[in-house]
Amino acid sequence: MTDLSKRLEESRAAVADLILAADLSASVWSRPRAPGKWSPSQIVEHVARTLEESANLFAGKPAKFPNFPAPLRPVIRGVLFNRVVRSGRFPNARTNKPMNPLSGPATVEEGRVRLQQAQEMFERECLACAANGDRTTSATFGQISTADYVRFIELHTRHHRMQMPDA
Repeated sequence: MTDLSKRLEESRAAVADLILAADLSASVWSRPRAPGKWSPSQIVEHVARTLEESANLFAGKPAKFPNFPAPLRPVIRGVLFNRVVRSGRFPNARTNKPMNPLSGPATVEEGRVRLQQAQEMFERECLACAANGDRTTSATFGQISTADYVRFIELHTRHHRMQMPDA
């Protein structure tokens, strides 16, 4: 199994775990866990958007992630991206406006479908990118490998899984 295959499998498992947590959150689906926090529905929407925008990144399409000047990207890659990939821990942070959902899927079933479709799109574009050189350029981080980015997204998904009510 290649490193990318292993990473995609782990990412798929993280999304499956988030879907399970969403299923268990049905009774509080649209209720934030605390003032100023997201509801399970909003968490699912945020992760789905992140997967979709990551797919856009790998497809060479504009993505709604922060766009930093090229000289800053290696710094941000070192301070955030590489640290997350190495440590296996995603820090608490605020997201940018396009990734901040005001609402999410109306039902748990809609959330499940939304996550599954976003994960499939993400995987498809990761594999296509890997077939064309295995690196992409992020407007946030600069040059990154596909496998490392998939790991970053897996850790992001697991970070949000811990915000679900039964975590």
